[in-house]
Amino acid sequence: MHSNLRHPRFPRRDLLQAGAVGLLGLSLGDVAALRARANATAHSAESRGRRDKSVIYIFLSGGLAQHDSFDPKPDAPAEIRGEFEPIATRTPGVHICEHLPRLAARSHQWALVRSLTHSSNDHSLGHHIMLTGRSSAPVGFDPSRPKPSDYPAIAAVAGHLTARHNNLPSAAVLPFHYIHHSGRVIPGQFAGEMGRRRDPWFIHAAQNCPGYGPCPDCIDHQQRPHRHVGAPLFQPPNLHLPEGIDLHRLGSRRGLLTLIERQQRALDQSAALAELDEQRAGAMALLTSSRVRAAFDLSNESERILDAYGRNLFGYSCLLARRLIELGVGLVQVNLGRNETWDTHGNAFPHLKNHLLPPMDRCVSALIDDLDARGLLATTMIVMAGEFGRTPRISTLPQYYALPGRDHWGAVQSVFFAGGGVRGGTIIGASDRNGAFPSQSPQTPENLAATIYDALGIRRDALWFDPQNRPHHVYHAEPIAGLT
Repeated sequence: MHSNLRHPRFPRRDLLQAGAVGLLGLSLGDVAALRARANATAHSAESRGRRDKSVIYIFLSGGLAQHDSFDPKPDAPAEIRGEFEPIATRTPGVHICEHLPRLAARSHQWALVRSLTHSSNDHSLGHHIMLTGRSSAPVGFDPSRPKPSDYPAIAAVAGHLTARHNNLPSAAVLPFHYIHHSGRVIPGQFAGEMGRRRDPWFIHAAQNCPGYGPCPDCIDHQQRPHRHVGAPLFQPPNLHLPEGIDLHRLGSRRGLLTLIERQQRALDQSAALAELDEQRAGAMALLTSSRVRAAFDLSNESERILDAYGRNLFGYSCLLARRLIELGVGLVQVNLGRNETWDTHGNAFPHLKNHLLPPMDRCVSALIDDLDARGLLATTMIVMAGEFGRTPRISTLPQYYALPGRDHWGAVQSVFFAGGGVRGGTIIGASDRNGAFPSQSPQTPENLAATIYDALGIRRDALWFDPQNRPHHVYHAEPIAGLT
């Protein structure tokens, strides 16, 4: 009866999966995340990592001020030192900002690199540099939009070259991708030269509030009139079955065939059909696995854990990252705040003190504790960085109502590491007395990317192949020495 169900590019079994995806209420946007792994060449298959560890890459878009967080300069002049005082950590001789007390108490579990450096002070290129692990701009780089010639994001490379578990993509980005308030999409987040099929899995879990920071406690750096927009605050993808389709019917081959026949014509006419491949089976996993569905439902979390992480965008994002790691996703990039949340040109000290540092301190500390309690900290590396640091000297711009801040500064930033074999209490590198340039052990974005790839078990000789089947190296430097 069904012998005529064929498509010239896809065998009957794959078309079954494709039809099921379309009929179960999953849009192509919902499953775009599952498009990552195309047909690999023999070498890239051999390069696929054994995944020693998982990685959570927390990205602080806008650029965290090193002086006002992890590299205080208490002996510098006031215009460099800033308004905050350093506090002692659990590690003798290591001090960090007074507004990070929870992390200070856990310094035996984390390390700092105080000497990461690159040459750009531009937001767009800085994002591209730190999200791809490549210090130079690609040929034809456009700061206003991503291009196919961009270097691939670390998340895209990791997603392609590490093993999948539970039929889920190997890399995810949450709770949104970066779009500037002007509407431009920030380059460096996507697969670039690898091809769009290898974009990471973008999980859009937050409403499009124009504010910065841990919604609903939003801020505006220029003190423009603002209030939080978006309800619910945080809503991971709806993985429930559409009305009229239950698990029993989903599991019935005959029922699926009948449903597919009803939409066969639409499928045949769909330009998106060419994008359907073996990854669409992952969409079925999202629907049929109670464990996967539960991971996206934060309402089933205990009150204690929700309070520990913080009931805001920062806390929910880190909590969902932990759940995805527990489920088997290898790399989760957490965008901690909307594009340029940490861009503290002005109003820096009240905003950092009251709105940004405390919720970051809370959620990252809770993430460390939660992973540790679940036996996952030893195998999960946490990395936290932004696109650059900030200028040594405080300045004042008129649009910030005379409240000072710091400008963009690619020459040095502090990068935070925890778990995944990281040697707690370790400080690698140093900045000079003004926090302006590396004075010891300078590290590059390439070293940072290599550290992540190495933690994920990707081989040093690994290659990826672009759509023209040209080989590209994964590693462009050695991992940061002394970190693990």
